[in-house]
Amino acid sequence: MNTLLNYGGLPPIGVCQPERLRHGGLRGAGANYPHRMAPSSENPATLDDALKHFFGYDSFRPLQREIAQSALAGDDVLALLPTGGGKSLCYQLPALLRPGLTLVISPLIALMKDQVDALLANGIPATFLNSSIDGAASAERTQGLDRGEYRLLYAAPERIVLPGFLARLERWNVRHIAVDEAHCVSEWGHDFRPEYRRIAALRERLPDVPIMAVTATATDRVRDDIERFLALRSPRRFVAGFNRPNLRYSVFEKRDAFKQLLAWASARANESGIVYVASRQSAEDLAMRLSAAGISARPYHAGLSPQQRARHQDAFIRDEIRVICATIAFGMGIDKPNVRYVVHYDVPKNIEGYYQETGRAGRDGLPSDCALFFSGGDAAKQRHFIKQIEDAAERDRADRLLRTMLDFAATPHCRRSFLLKYFGESDVPDACGNCDNCLQPPERIDATVAAAKLLSCVYRVRAHSGFSTGAHHIVDVLLGHATEKVAGWGHDRVSTFGVGTEHTKDEWMALVSELLRVGCLEQETEHRTLLLTGEGMRALKEQRRFEFARPRVVRKPGKSRKNAARDADSVADASYDVELFEALRRLRKRLADEQGVPPYVIFSDATLRELCVAKPLTLNAFRAVSGVGDVKLERYGDVFVDAIRTHATTL
Repeated sequence: MNTLLNYGGLPPIGVCQPERLRHGGLRGAGANYPHRMAPSSENPATLDDALKHFFGYDSFRPLQREIAQSALAGDDVLALLPTGGGKSLCYQLPALLRPGLTLVISPLIALMKDQVDALLANGIPATFLNSSIDGAASAERTQGLDRGEYRLLYAAPERIVLPGFLARLERWNVRHIAVDEAHCVSEWGHDFRPEYRRIAALRERLPDVPIMAVTATATDRVRDDIERFLALRSPRRFVAGFNRPNLRYSVFEKRDAFKQLLAWASARANESGIVYVASRQSAEDLAMRLSAAGISARPYHAGLSPQQRARHQDAFIRDEIRVICATIAFGMGIDKPNVRYVVHYDVPKNIEGYYQETGRAGRDGLPSDCALFFSGGDAAKQRHFIKQIEDAAERDRADRLLRTMLDFAATPHCRRSFLLKYFGESDVPDACGNCDNCLQPPERIDATVAAAKLLSCVYRVRAHSGFSTGAHHIVDVLLGHATEKVAGWGHDRVSTFGVGTEHTKDEWMALVSELLRVGCLEQETEHRTLLLTGEGMRALKEQRRFEFARPRVVRKPGKSRKNAARDADSVADASYDVELFEALRRLRKRLADEQGVPPYVIFSDATLRELCVAKPLTLNAFRAVSGVGDVKLERYGDVFVDAIRTHATTL
């Protein structure tokens, strides 16, 4: 094999620095990578050469090249790219083409570990400094920084203002600063972190060092805040858009939610998924019930100890468990590219949070699913919490954001179009062809008469008894079911008893959910009783017309994996050799375990799938596959080619 290029004068990795590589790794002793061949004295001619050599890609994603070029030119940059759009490469590549150190500020310790691990796997000297490492490791890495052994340093915003750290940065020859998750600097963002405001101190101590701010979600107001609070100087703005065409968005009516979730996860039993929930208890309960049903799962929330969270996250990114059940209030901070689905078990508070959380699916560009389990009861619960907010302006803002989220859940039109227009994108097509409403336009139901019956029943039951009841009781009255409670409370004598036999119980419950969503009903939080709102009373008096989309439900999976995927509306792609893929996935897992890294650090699912299509039988053919750089070719080429040859001989 040809001698590897030494891009940008990087120190030889694995030859003169095996210990440095190991100590730069993620966990414990870190990644114990095989030694790399001694590089030659050649320097990169273009960004394209470095892209292929280090990362194995032949082409850039939208705006990556332009952003990297601006960074190399010394400009301040504000880059807005969707999750999975390749933000990290925008500052990682320039770090390899210029001397000196690039400082990367990230709010998430786990994300630092993942990114450093991936860089080391590609033969790039990088490290991190944060609270997860002990004093000895921190001192060793600091000494390495003093010797100029690293090209990238990841650190949390809190560390920047520690005594002496700014002075160290001055002597470490920092040539570029990248601020990841830059929206955290704005109070108008969905994830405000006050410590981000202190990053501007770097501009005072390192006035000539350009800054790149990157984020996946930022409205115009947030973008202005990023420029102001990070003290960016006439930054070049790059906005790649919010579209994630590989993600399929679907909304399902929430009925017997755990059975729905189990059907969904069972149809994707070999895939990784995240289930977002509203409470810590839900995260614990769902993880336990999924595991008991044969779907390996763990909870992840702020109530766990840092050690527990780290263990659960490690198991997830190493493909040792399939599902993480996480609270929506606690960021995962993972860089796992092969999350094939994200389920929102409870309705999110706003579109920004929903978009970011769904963005954790399909970061490798492969087809992935985003499902929202929606009920009007969840909407009513969120409204109840909003009413407890004391500040009127904040309460109004929270209510406005929730209304937009509920509109997304109820829209009969293209969901992708809804999202893109919300984030200010113009010239958006009316149909994307990859959301539930585009693939199967919903049936519209005239619910005017039924809504009047239901609202009237809620009113008359309370008027008769002086107290409110739950939704199931109201539906029993409408259906004319003389249950013990219905008869005992005399509700079989109200005028709405038995007037709704033309609909099933499920249909009535779906209508309850819709009337909760539009605010005609509300649900008392503790006992979940239904109350007629002022809006509902006006709707009755005005004989308001109601039209809703017929709700979708998650179907039970079929007997076979193929039927299960179809019945659960999976977007799995079987245009590759599935048996070979599973064999390569097992090989990848073994190598990853030996080296103490997540499997995707070896190769992504996208690369494995391409290998299963191309089936390269030589190293030259192996290098042509996207995601195979020169370092990985040397480390893994022979063993993967051998596995492909073995598979070919067994057919």
